[in-house]
Amino acid sequence: MDLDAYSAAHRAEWDRLAVLAGKRRLDGAESDELIDLYQSGAAHLAEIKSTVGETVQGDHISLALAKARVRFTGTPTNPLRQLTIFFALQLPAAMYRIRWTSLIIAALTAGIAVVYGVWFTNTPGLLASLGSEDARRQYAEEDFVNYYSESSTAGFFGQVWTNNARLTALVVIFGITGLFPAYMLFNNAQGLGVDAAVMNEFGRLDTFFLYIAPHGQLELYSIFVAGAAGFLIFWSWVSPGARTRRQALAEDGRAFFTIAIGLTITLLMSGIIEGFVTRQEWMPWPIKIGIGTFALLIVLVYQWVVGRRAYRLGERGDVLDVDAGAKEIVVG
Repeated sequence: MDLDAYSAAHRAEWDRLAVLAGKRRLDGAESDELIDLYQSGAAHLAEIKSTVGETVQGDHISLALAKARVRFTGTPTNPLRQLTIFFALQLPAAMYRIRWTSLIIAALTAGIAVVYGVWFTNTPGLLASLGSEDARRQYAEEDFVNYYSESSTAGFFGQVWTNNARLTALVVIFGITGLFPAYMLFNNAQGLGVDAAVMNEFGRLDTFFLYIAPHGQLELYSIFVAGAAGFLIFWSWVSPGARTRRQALAEDGRAFFTIAIGLTITLLMSGIIEGFVTRQEWMPWPIKIGIGTFALLIVLVYQWVVGRRAYRLGERGDVLDVDAGAKEIVVG
């Protein structure tokens, strides 16, 4: 290749590419021209490198191409800005989309728990089917409370958070089936009702509520939100609406995993309360329960108030790039 002759033949194109790539605003025709010049410039650079290697002319083209590429893809978003947008817009908007489903699940859970609690309490033989009277008495009078103090504070917190995170991960994996979220939520409600019946059998129902109230408010609501998120991805597959199933699964799947990230935080909060508040014998119960209620209120305000604001701004929690402005080619 005669590099001087090749450069003379294409110099005007390279210079024009550099000029357009450096402009702050482009009209429609200039945007089309920039795309054409970018493609031809990339071909020229490849040819020069393959025949001559590194050259001043190649560096000139490479710089112009890099500037043009920024116009197409945007500059990398500041990580702090990404986090701000995620927590201020994407996450609350995604949680806001499933607010009513979360409440419905909460109501159904309470109803199922009450039904099972009353059923086991008033039906002879059902409690006996759970184990011997001595075993039930030990659970009610010793094991239930000892569970909160049988390991170190940090170890207990880690155990609780790991277990809750595991349940959330299972919802993430199997949520699309629709069956696993329903199964998990039903088992959870059933367990609450049966445990309450056993505690009530030996006059410890007040202990049951006292020990689950501080952390249980936020922990249970996190489970309800996880179930609602699972049904979200399931419903996008069953009834995608005007979207194709593939598109619906992609969009709602991104919102679903956004919620999953948020749930790791809410479960972390409930784990901290369970590990460092519920088990503290020196702390009055009203303060323990008040801490749990305050934590739940924070999450509810975040979901309903902050989420509504983000949703009205057009956020759905299902975008790939948290900075939409960085993706556009600026057109005047």
